[in-house]
Order: sequence, then C-alpha cells, then structure tokens
Amino acid sequence: MTSTVPEEAQRTGRMPAEERKVLAGTLVGTSIEWYDFFIYAQAAGLVLAPLFLAPVAEASPGLAQVLAFATIGISFLFRPLGAIVAGYLGDRLGRKRMLVFTLVLMGLSTALIGLLPTYAAIGIAAPILLILLRILQGFSAGGEWGGAALMAVEHAPTARRGYFGAFPQIGVPVGMILATSTLFVITSLLTPEQFTTWGWRIPFLLSIVLIAVGYVIRRAVEESPIFQDLQRRKKESATPLRQLFRHNTKSVILTAVIFIGNNAAGYLLIAFFATYAVTVLGMDRPTVLLATTLASFGWLVFTLWGGHVSDRLGRVRTFQIGYAFLALWAVPMWFLIDTGDIVWYFVALFVMTFGLGLSYGPQASLYAEMFPANVRYSGVSIGYALGAILGGAFAPMIAEALMSSTGQSWTIGVYIALAALISLIGVSLVKEPKGVDLHA
Repeated sequence: MTSTVPEEAQRTGRMPAEERKVLAGTLVGTSIEWYDFFIYAQAAGLVLAPLFLAPVAEASPGLAQVLAFATIGISFLFRPLGAIVAGYLGDRLGRKRMLVFTLVLMGLSTALIGLLPTYAAIGIAAPILLILLRILQGFSAGGEWGGAALMAVEHAPTARRGYFGAFPQIGVPVGMILATSTLFVITSLLTPEQFTTWGWRIPFLLSIVLIAVGYVIRRAVEESPIFQDLQRRKKESATPLRQLFRHNTKSVILTAVIFIGNNAAGYLLIAFFATYAVTVLGMDRPTVLLATTLASFGWLVFTLWGGHVSDRLGRVRTFQIGYAFLALWAVPMWFLIDTGDIVWYFVALFVMTFGLGLSYGPQASLYAEMFPANVRYSGVSIGYALGAILGGAFAPMIAEALMSSTGQSWTIGVYIALAALISLIGVSLVKEPKGVDLHA
C-alpha cells in the first residue's frame, strides 16, 4: 500500500474532503503554536528585559538584553523532553491526541505569561515564573511539530508528500505574520509608554481565542491512516524509544544536524532583526515590524514551493539548493540592513526567505520518510527538538554577543553561513528517501 487517498482522487487531482481537513488542521495548529512562540521572541527583544530583569537592566542594559534572549533558548532545552513524551505517546496512542494536548498546553502557558506580574510587583518571583512558563512552552513545542508533520505526510498521496508536508511548515511564517502584524497594530495604536506598561500583554492574552479555534479544527481531523494501519496489524511498539535508538540512532542525529542552519537563521528573523533595526539602527518600530511581516510572506510562499519542488527534484536536492543559497546570502544581507533604509531592510529579509523556504518546506516529508512507522513520531520529534537546540535556541543571544564583542554585524552572517554549511553537509549524507513506503 503506497497511497492513503482514493485512486480516483489521485487520477482527477481533486483533494478529498478529509485531506483538506488534515491540511487545515495541521496549518492552523502549528500557526497558533508558532504565534505563541514568536510573540514571546518579539517581546524578549522589545520589553521583557526592563520589566522582568529590572536590576540587571539598570546596571547593564546590554547584559539584560542578552539574558532576555537567553530565556528564549531555555525553553528549547526542554523540547527534547516534550518530544520524548509526546513521541512515545504518539507512537502508542495516536497522532491526533498529542496534537490536541500540545496545542492546549502551549496556549495556556502563553496566556499566563500575559498575566504575570513584573519584577516591580513581586521581585525575583517574576523572572522565575516567566522561566517556568517558558519551560512549558518548550515542552509542548517539542511534541507539537512531529504530530502535525506526520498527520500531513501520512495522509498524503505518495507523489505529493512534499507538498502536503509543507503545510505544517508554513505554520511558522503564518504564525510569525500573525505575531508581527498583531504587534504592529498594537504599537501603532499605543504610545511607547503604554505598550511597555500594559500593551505588551494583549498579544499573549489573544492566544486564548486562537487556541479555541485551533482546538475545534484539530478535534475534527481523523487519526493518521498509517497509525490506524499499525493498530490493525498490532505492530505498534511497546517500547518505541528503545526501538528507535537501537535501530535508528544515525537518522536521529542526521535529522538534528539538518535542522541547525534553518532554525538558527529562522530565529534571527523571528527574534533578532527587528530588535537590531530599532535599538541599534534607530529605525521606527512599527515600520520595522510591518517590513518584517511583509518579508515573512516570502517565507510562506517559498516554504510551500519548497515542499512542492521536493516532490519533483527530491528532498535532498531541494535542501541542498536552499542551504547553499542561505550560506551565500548570510553575509551580504547585513550590508543592506545596515543602511538603515526600510526598503533595503525588507529586501535583505525577503531574499533570505528563499533559502529558508527551500530548506524548510521539504522537512516534514524528508523526516517522515527516514523512519519506520512504529517509531516515526518519536524519531522526527526528537530529531527536530535536538536540531532546534543546536540551531535556534541561543541564536539571538549569540548574535547579540557577537555584536557586543565585535561591533560588526556581518560577523553574525558568518555564524549563519557556518550553520548552513553544517546542515548542508548533514543532508548530503542522507540517501534520497522520496517515495518510500510509509507503512513499513
């Protein structure tokens, strides 16, 4: 069995209603998950340092900003734990249950951040509670992506796995567009003092509405046909983690390495560029957020296109093109950003999204095809989580440290180029898996 959709649907090219629901469910869910994450990343760059690290901010604003970016990375350290738990349960109980669980957990932790008292109100308890909620966000994010990716790819026709798998991927730029556009509206309507005092809480609290919408959509999606087939054949592993590391350790390592470059560059787009433009270059905050939002549409388009292209060129070749481009563009783009001109700022980010899209769109299909069905949720989730730690976890903090120590922004480009080259080598070690039987 090589396809999960009716033969008639493959012949006519019409997508069955269930497949449309699956794509909507994976897209909406991951968009909400990443909205939550991006709201925090943007807030870390704009307001969290003086609000939650007040004594440090007063003594050394630069150090406080580095520490604020470090709180982004702390949550990544708990992604593998979330991946292990969700992967284990996802391989035992099903993909759908884990999708709903991780969505609700992520949304609740985000909304609670919007209600946190600041350091001025409760002292040291404020940053402690903030870090605890970040840990919950990281835990839920660790299990979220694997379930969404597998729901999309395991429902897909064999010849369109890359395209279907790109839908949970475009949840990242969609989430970023939602986050930056929300911040753009709020910062445009409020004064800087109002935003710092209470306006920053609004996008966190809006997560409650988004979670309700995502919950309804995800509950309507049917369980993965691959998992249903496993249950019918009673092949689900009682110890998926033991099976995974006994037979698929190399694949876990490769999936982690492949993600490093994309995740590092992506998190600079998410959390660093806007802060740098506003605080270092003195550019207007609402205008910068608008330009960042518009550039994110490039990430969306190129990610979807990257998944589609991988169905023709193959997963490995598409990744190679994306990473080669990202490595070549990583340094030159800083000379455009440093002009302080909003048009060149937009161009620099938009062009970068071409490399980001081609090295992200095929990820779900590539990872799913690298693991057998009975350990697939665990394998893709753990590999993804480890890659996120090695790539994006501390990328904004590293970028801030490079700027503080060298005063040269292009050194950040060198860092991204090296990360892209590492991932390029990693994906080149993978034997092209396009078209393998996912039921095996």
